[in-house]
Amino acid sequence: MSQLVHTRADLARARAALPGRVAVVTTMGALHDGHRANFKRAKEVADSVIATVFVNPLQFGPGEDLDRYPRTLEADVAICESEGVDVVFAPVESELYPNGRTGLSTVHAGPDGEILEGASRPGFFTGVLTVVAKLFHLTRPDVACFGEKDFQQLALVRRMVRDLDFGIEIAAVETVREDDGLALSSRNVYLSEIERAAALAIPHAVRAAQDSPDPLAAAEKVLAAEPGLAVDYVTVRAGDLGEAPDSGPARLLIAANAGATRLIDNAPVQIGDPDA
Repeated sequence: MSQLVHTRADLARARAALPGRVAVVTTMGALHDGHRANFKRAKEVADSVIATVFVNPLQFGPGEDLDRYPRTLEADVAICESEGVDVVFAPVESELYPNGRTGLSTVHAGPDGEILEGASRPGFFTGVLTVVAKLFHLTRPDVACFGEKDFQQLALVRRMVRDLDFGIEIAAVETVREDDGLALSSRNVYLSEIERAAALAIPHAVRAAQDSPDPLAAAEKVLAAEPGLAVDYVTVRAGDLGEAPDSGPARLLIAANAGATRLIDNAPVQIGDPDA
């Protein structure tokens, strides 16, 4: 049975009792099969698992969905229990930010935090890295599991851990998709039937890109054909978010809005003919 704790003090006691190698999975709750995949991976790479559930206000900009973001702690704990998570840390905001948000020391994401999602959502990755750094310090994991669906976040967490000498292994978990191909996200519940149909252009674009020697052009063509989707960006980058190579393995990244719901996706692609 998962032990649910809400305070730093109770977390410290629970963490001290965990045996062996410890993994953490940081979440904002509203857990789904994508999170389950992270928990399963955590069980593979560690002896004990901590899940954190906290809707982090620092990563929501003005007009974004902080107030309506789904909060389903009872169901989240049940999922954690079913996946063998040992400890669930679910703090209130004042527990994690006891001095408030004003004047808070933060972790700056660097230049790669200001492109893609960072360009569209200024300050977003400062909020992400700040809370992740705090949760790493509080949970003291040996390894942390992050889904590839948030690929830019994964890359930036890896860089933060390396640059700031956290000494934590970062384990990536492949994106989990719904039966129709849409990447699992807690925000998918916001989509109306019509918006959902439009959103499917995103996984269609991913598949087209993976089947083409010119993945960017293939993805752009599919997305442009869906009038119900407002595309923010579609780009191909290197695996570390640098400029895409002229040929070889790369990463396709997409962000678009279906109605008021922002959706992101990404996938590995191959530029050029691998057999050439």
